[in-house]
This record gives sequence, C-alpha cells and structure tokens, in this order.
Amino acid sequence: MQVDELLPFLRENQESLIQEIREGKYKPTPVRRVEIPKETKGEFRKLGVPTVVDRVVQQAIAQELSPIYEEQFSENSFGFRPKRGVHDALRQCQKHVNEGYVYVVDMDLEKFFDTVCQSKLIEVLSKTIKDGRVISLIHKYLNAGVIANGMFERTEVGMPQGGPLSPLLSNVMLNELDKELERRGHRFVRYADDCMIFCKSRKSAERTLENIIPFIEGKLFLKVNRKKTEVAHISKVKYLGYSFYRHKGKCRLRIHPKSVIKMKNKIRELTDRNKGISNEVREKKYQEYVQGWVEYFRLADMKGLLIKTDEWARRRIRAVYWKQWKRIKTKYRMLKALGLEDWKVKELAYSRKGYWRMAKALNQIFSKKIIAKLGYTSMLDYYLIVSEN
Repeated sequence: MQVDELLPFLRENQESLIQEIREGKYKPTPVRRVEIPKETKGEFRKLGVPTVVDRVVQQAIAQELSPIYEEQFSENSFGFRPKRGVHDALRQCQKHVNEGYVYVVDMDLEKFFDTVCQSKLIEVLSKTIKDGRVISLIHKYLNAGVIANGMFERTEVGMPQGGPLSPLLSNVMLNELDKELERRGHRFVRYADDCMIFCKSRKSAERTLENIIPFIEGKLFLKVNRKKTEVAHISKVKYLGYSFYRHKGKCRLRIHPKSVIKMKNKIRELTDRNKGISNEVREKKYQEYVQGWVEYFRLADMKGLLIKTDEWARRRIRAVYWKQWKRIKTKYRMLKALGLEDWKVKELAYSRKGYWRMAKALNQIFSKKIIAKLGYTSMLDYYLIVSEN
C-alpha cells in the first residue's frame, strides 16, 4: 500500500482495526529488508521498513509511551528525544572536558539493533507498562519477521531499525545502562547507541571500561565491539562526526577528517560533469546538501576549510557549465554575455584546454556572485549566518 492510499483505507477499516488491537488479535506484517552502506567499506546497515498501517500503529504506541518514559530517561541521553539533539550532546561533552575530564571511554556496541535480547527488552518494558496487551503487541512487532529477497526470515533476536517504535525501544533498553553509569557516579554522554564516558585520567578510564563491560554483556546481553571501543584522550576521538581540541584552555570543536572526506565525495558526486541531470536539479540538490551539512556542523571551527572547499566546488561548477557549452558558438555567446572583451572571448572560446584547466581560466569572469545567483549556496556564507562561534 502506498502512503496516499492509507487515509481511505483507515476510514474504511478504522473500527475493525481498533477492535483487533483491543482484543489482542492484531497481527503485524513482516518488515521489508533494506540495506544501506555504512561509512566502513563493505559494511551495511540493515533497515526493516514496516507497512504503512504498521507504521501508524507503531507511531501510536510511541506517542503514548514517550511521555511516560521521558520522565525516567537520563539527562545525559540525547538521541531520539524531544527538544534534544546532536548539538546538545556535543555541548555536554565540551562541559565535561572543560571541567578536566579529558580521557574518554569511546564505547561501541556491536550491531546494537540486530543483537538486542528481546526477552530482556520485554522484561524492562514490563516494569513500567502494566497493560499486557501493549506488551504483547510490542512483542509481536519484534517477532514479525523480515522479507529479504522475497524470502521470509524469523526475527528471534534484535529489533527492526526503521520503524517509528525502534528509537524509543532502543532508549528504553539503553536507559538501563544510563542508570547503572549514574549509580556508579560516572560522567557520560549518550546519543542513541554512541556512548562516551568521561574520566580524569587514562588509568581511571581503563578501569571504568573494564568494570562496565560485565554489566553490558552479562546483565543487558548486548555485545561490546572490542575493536572499536577504546580509551583515548579527547583530542583523538571522533564523536557524531566532530573531533575536539583545546584552545586557550577551552574545549573547541572541529570537523573530523573522515567527515570532511565524506562531504567532499558528496560534492564531487553532485558536481559531476558527466552526470546527466538538469541544471535546476543539480542546483537544488547542491543547495539542500550544503545547507543541511553546514547546519549540522555549525558548532565547529571551520572557516579556513570552507574557504578552500568553496573555491574547489566553484571550479567544479564552472567545469560543468563549460562542458555544457559544447560548441564554439555557444561558448562565444555565453562569454560575451559575461561581459568579456572580444579578443578575450575568441581566445577562450577557441581554446583546446581541458575542462578543469578552463574552469580555472574562467575564475575571474564566471565569478562567485554569478555562481551564487545560479543557486549554488556558498558554504562559508551560509556558515557565517548559522554559526554559533
């Protein structure tokens, strides 16, 4: 069923659907398996996309349970919660570092969503939710199974990542870890399954890691990824795409090199002169990406990086247009429109240099202003508007 077919369906079947849920007879449909590539090459994140009707029911459960659990959740948890986000988590990290907690346990839970122990999760939910029908319905969602390549697969462990209910359930499960860390008096920041515990010395951080692993693996039945979990100085850590550094005694944020590489690859893809898309589509996609990216990284110090990136991106954009002006006639007409003298127009229009070299030659004529008018937002200009530094 398509999303736009949902409303007529619900109008027609509302009563029977509600009755089925009330009587505990409602049976969720298996989710559709979708794999999206992770940052690590060759690794994929498995998503489970529920049907539209199941999404409505899951959303209803989440809306009812969220206010109940919000009262129980930790102040140090920031992922998938109302009025909290990535920037709040990062500010909290800065606060801990400024208070001298410069060594961190960078915790990585191995395939968290795929390895959640369902019976443990149900046990944790049952402490708060006393209506057996709600528990039973959530259990049915966990056990609904997956359709992968047209084949049905059972899901006896883990929970599908991709429905409206899974973020809440992940927080309910990991709230047990939060409570334990608070009980032990640790300073920590958790965003979804990304957790950092802050300590004053390397020894204390190593001891903390050693002591918390038995709780995570023995009590919560989750697996700690030993390869990716590390004890390190804050300056060596990547968290939510950012890295940290000290300046005049204060903790500052910059963009992690891996995030820079990822961003440049995306700009490369958007300004690929061999890609057969219209200029309108390219401009729109570029603008959306740049604004979204700068908005996310607005806490970082990155003026210098953005000046260089903008110059490089503008050169790529000029190369796109130069390739589009295939014929000498077109080049002549376009260069003339840019207000160039006749002799210079001829020199450039008849040039046999490659696209990349010509893009540099057009630097002064095909100016920054013109590129901005075409709809290509300058990263630096947008950063100066939204930056909080």
